[in-house]
Amino acid sequence: MQIIEQSIHSHKNLAEVIPLSVDRHTLARKRWHGVASDGSEFGFDLKSSLKHGDIFFEKEGRLYAIEQTEEPCFLIQLSTPKASAWLGWMVGNLHFKAEFTEEGMLVQDDLAVRQMLERESIEFALVNRIFQPCAQGGHSHDHPHSHSHEH
Repeated sequence: MQIIEQSIHSHKNLAEVIPLSVDRHTLARKRWHGVASDGSEFGFDLKSSLKHGDIFFEKEGRLYAIEQTEEPCFLIQLSTPKASAWLGWMVGNLHFKAEFTEEGMLVQDDLAVRQMLERESIEFALVNRIFQPCAQGGHSHDHPHSHSHEH
């Protein structure tokens, strides 16, 4: 098993890329173990967390890359700046992190967020996405072992 301490910053376009799939909660940790799609095992002892797409190992013309798994999220369309700021404040007030994309605002699927959206009559879609919330400020209510609450 290889021990990985940091990502590799070069990417060779002609190299075969072998993914190592991992959820974002594991990616947030500095020490963890993973198995790439070809069965290669890796131990991670990192100074800083890896992200989706990071190349972390190279062997015999093959590059090993992090492939963050998708997770259930609420996708909320953003309209006016005032409505967007209000929505961001409400989600932040629940101590949840968000990701802002061209599609709108992504928030992890959680019962408290769902209830707030429904109470405020805010339209949303349940989608599966690679969720990479903003890292700045506050704490998070990430629950890596909770189940999504669909009805």
